[in-house]
Amino acid sequence: MPDPASQPHRPAWHPESLARRLPVLRRRAGLMAQTRAFFAARGYTEVETPALVPAPGMEVHLAAFRSEFRPMLGEGGFPLWLRTSPELAIKRLLVAGCGPVFELARVWRNGEVSPRHSPEFTMLEWYRPGATLDALMDETEDFCRAVLPPRIAWEGVETDLGQPFERLTVAEAFRRHAGGLDILSTLDAAGEGDAAALHAAARGAGISPREGENWEDLFFRILLERVEPAIGRGRATFLTHWPAPQAALARRDPADPRAALRFELFMAGIELANAFDELTDAEEQAARFARDLAERQRLYGEGWPVDADFLAALARGMPPTAGIALGFDRLAMLAAGADSVADTLWLGGWPYPPGPRS
Repeated sequence: MPDPASQPHRPAWHPESLARRLPVLRRRAGLMAQTRAFFAARGYTEVETPALVPAPGMEVHLAAFRSEFRPMLGEGGFPLWLRTSPELAIKRLLVAGCGPVFELARVWRNGEVSPRHSPEFTMLEWYRPGATLDALMDETEDFCRAVLPPRIAWEGVETDLGQPFERLTVAEAFRRHAGGLDILSTLDAAGEGDAAALHAAARGAGISPREGENWEDLFFRILLERVEPAIGRGRATFLTHWPAPQAALARRDPADPRAALRFELFMAGIELANAFDELTDAEEQAARFARDLAERQRLYGEGWPVDADFLAALARGMPPTAGIALGFDRLAMLAAGADSVADTLWLGGWPYPPGPRS
């Protein structure tokens, strides 16, 4: 049998290339129909929100694609961005009273290419006013069982979806998988990460901090090296109650403000979704955005302005809501047993590989 690595590259439009991916692509199409049916049966309305926006999202470590709007050709214009998520747009609709909604949104993130990443991909997001984070976990579990086979696997890691999904706090995950480290004790009185405290706690857990490593860097290194390889394997895991510095757009836990009401879902060793009990306080959100803007400028020397229209909408009043963003291409990859998200895309992965084609 010929070595696949020795075979000539064929572009995604080549008949043989499409034939290889066609079973996965048909499974993806069926998955979209199943998704729409699932949410319609639960009273959700499908929405479509703009892809070109004045601010693509406020996450510090996401890079966006820049464009420019010109009212007339030859005239000056102003920058717009391809969205990294439909979240800020959908929340405007929640303020307006749209009720429970979902979107299968095309989104873009620069600098992300791997078997689990494509710069252009589809995000499934849904939001239910009045829902708690626990209720959203229940619904997410129901959705995954409704659209995925009973057992899924990726790169040799298998998950049995017949088992109840594990619900594990970040604090307990660090204690269990990172040498007993108490991550919440490394936050200061204001709930911010204290690098010196985390360095000391890491050493006590047998983990050597690196010179100049700040709280966030060390937190994520421990998460990636110790915690994530141990969860979402035999059974799916909701990793919940993130430390407050990682709250993003989630509100803090009233029972322990050191933690935020946020979860990520892991299965087959893959992070599949990220969810919040949504922050509705416009003043706190504005303060978080200002910190994020300053941090992105410090780290990368570039960015975009705060989305003032979103903050104005939030100040008008958004109902208590739980919402989630789920990587639809990753879901399709797991549903079809594919090796890469590129196999779930009708014209393959981006960017197109350079060099000769056959």
